[in-house]
Amino acid sequence: QLQLEMIAYRNYAPPIAVESRIWYNAELKSTLFLVPGLIGFIVMISSVVSTSLSIVREKERGTWEQVRMAPISTVSYVVGKTIPYFAIALISAFLIIGAAMLLFGLPVRGSWLLLLLAVSLFVIGALASGLLVSTLVDSQALAFLISLLASLLPTFILSGFIFPIASMPAPIRTISLIVPARYFLTALRAIVLKGVDIGVVAPQLAALAIYAFVVLGLASVRLARERG
Repeated sequence: QLQLEMIAYRNYAPPIAVESRIWYNAELKSTLFLVPGLIGFIVMISSVVSTSLSIVREKERGTWEQVRMAPISTVSYVVGKTIPYFAIALISAFLIIGAAMLLFGLPVRGSWLLLLLAVSLFVIGALASGLLVSTLVDSQALAFLISLLASLLPTFILSGFIFPIASMPAPIRTISLIVPARYFLTALRAIVLKGVDIGVVAPQLAALAIYAFVVLGLASVRLARERG
């Protein structure tokens, strides 16, 4: 009887066997998933905190009145304040990527120019957020606290770094749409792990550009009012 059942099973066994295979992280290393998120987390906090203290420091030292009377436009002042921190944040980001490649074997399968574009847009948005915070407060302690809360919590909780966005409730997913780290992490993982081209990450890059443009515009308007 057992032999007959085995023969019948072989006769009716499906001719195709389905096996799952992981494409971009075949060894299921958690570091390859977490390190890109850690890059965005560090860059976001350092950029927002550093720029949020820049204008407030001048207010506390009493040099803000000289800035108000200086014959420079608000755009020139914002650009001058942003460029040094932009260079520092960009160098820091690629140092972190280099350390991740060396220590954790993080692959960079995509274009380095595309990676530079994604990091640059994200850094500009983070710096603009810091500038906006610096125009709203008058003390470095308060600026540090607000910038830390505004950058740490959304980047840690709502970006998909720790908790998958697909598993979040609908209201939380809606709130996460205004978190720039969400789009940056999606683009970064796609570029680094999958090696995609710009067409695949174009929606994420566009979202980062819109965020940077809007927040930088709000910061400029606030600064123009204070200088006026």
